[in-house]
Amino acid sequence: MTMTDRPVDRDTRSPGASCTSCASGAGDDRPDRHEPPESARDRVNRRWQEILQETRVAQTGVQILFGFLLSVAFTPVFRDLGSFDRAVYVVTVVTGASATAALIAPVSLHRFLSGQRMKDELVGTAHKLMMCGMVLLALTIGCTLLLILHVVVPGLLAELLVGAVMLWFALCWYALPLWLRRRSNHRGDDDPAVGG
Repeated sequence: MTMTDRPVDRDTRSPGASCTSCASGAGDDRPDRHEPPESARDRVNRRWQEILQETRVAQTGVQILFGFLLSVAFTPVFRDLGSFDRAVYVVTVVTGASATAALIAPVSLHRFLSGQRMKDELVGTAHKLMMCGMVLLALTIGCTLLLILHVVVPGLLAELLVGAVMLWFALCWYALPLWLRRRSNHRGDDDPAVGG
């Protein structure tokens, strides 16, 4: 049997390469009709690699934002903030720290559970932590905007701008993916070749 005749039974892509489901635009866990079915082990390994890639992106953002927040307390302007702005700052730092913990937790889980044959549980828990971390990150960004705009923009305009930005976050991060998932599930139910 030559190298070209040998069946491929595991993913040989480099860690930085995109997965075929993401590149094709499928993005769901249903097998493509044109690809061989994915084994349970390959699926959980793929999902874990995807979580690691997503974690890297989210961690970078939250770490930069959290570093900025920590430095604010040591600026001369901080002493001039009123009680409302200080309360917003405290909430922002707490949500930023919580987001950092949730988004880095999959790494800690992997270190503690490595070799325990618990990858299914690890992937499920890491998924929930990532979702929680993304909510906390959105709240941190919203509170940071409120803190900055409350100082820069007078009156109610700051709250209105923050509300508009948070609505945009909700649409981009949550409503759009849920709508796409529902549309994909509905299309899969209508197509007998996909639904089987």
